[in-house]
Amino acid sequence: MLASWAGQRQRIAVTDSPSPLVPRRRIRGELRRARQEAGLTQESVATEMDWSLSKVIRIETGAVGISTNDLTALLRLYNITDPRRTRELVSLAKAARQPSWWSGYRDSVPPTFFQYIEYEASASIIRQYEPILIPGLLQTRNYAQAVISRYRRFTASEVETRVELRMKRQQLLDQRTPPLLFMIMDEAAIRRLIGEKDLGVEQLMHIITLMSRTNITVEIVPFSAGLHSGIGEDFTILEFADESDSDVMYFESARDSLFSRDDAEEASIYRELFEGLRRTSLGPAGSLGLLKRIAGDNSLPGA
Repeated sequence: MLASWAGQRQRIAVTDSPSPLVPRRRIRGELRRARQEAGLTQESVATEMDWSLSKVIRIETGAVGISTNDLTALLRLYNITDPRRTRELVSLAKAARQPSWWSGYRDSVPPTFFQYIEYEASASIIRQYEPILIPGLLQTRNYAQAVISRYRRFTASEVETRVELRMKRQQLLDQRTPPLLFMIMDEAAIRRLIGEKDLGVEQLMHIITLMSRTNITVEIVPFSAGLHSGIGEDFTILEFADESDSDVMYFESARDSLFSRDDAEEASIYRELFEGLRRTSLGPAGSLGLLKRIAGDNSLPGA
């Protein structure tokens, strides 16, 4: 068991990510592995710990964190005696329970979207396709204000809270090691800005500026592509630095939002769809040229 642990040390080191979801996902794998090495089932752990089976499952899926006291008791049950392994697992557990900047928004957004923020903050690669709207991470404050206020029936206070949250989410683009962003939009999302002239000019300028960053790729699927495989879709694929963390799929509409985790087949289908959309797009250079031309049509200074 000690040899096995030595091979795992690098992978479970406490992360620098601002999201407590990362250490939570790390520790879930370690605890599941330790339980299996101890020859225990989730049911037997629940019985021995006097917990509900649901609690064991939620800990092992990373849905919740685990307290230091509970972790210490679990490690005794699993016969984990190596002091170094114990210290590092305890450090992970503490990191997983640290409050994040978005903790204050828990009661302001649906649970599914709150969890999405956690995943987004810990992702190393974000791939997103939007057929109608500018992706949230690329939006200006004014565009976000307009979209959020018209998209759903929010009060003025709720709109301001959502806009503030969207702007704070964009801070991940300025962190020391930002994620790689691959954003694909249908030309309709860009052309729709023409009807909002002042808003559109500002938003186009912002996208063009962001495209100069090495970690951000924006591509446009043109109207000339006609009907294509992604025309009825909008989705986000979140990928993580640790190979043991499976991709997360996120789908959102005006009425609902949905996660898909630990489904390798579905992730593969949408990854292939995404790459197909990239091939259908104008590519980074062609997309930048289109944005500049549209911006010029709106009398963008310097276009």
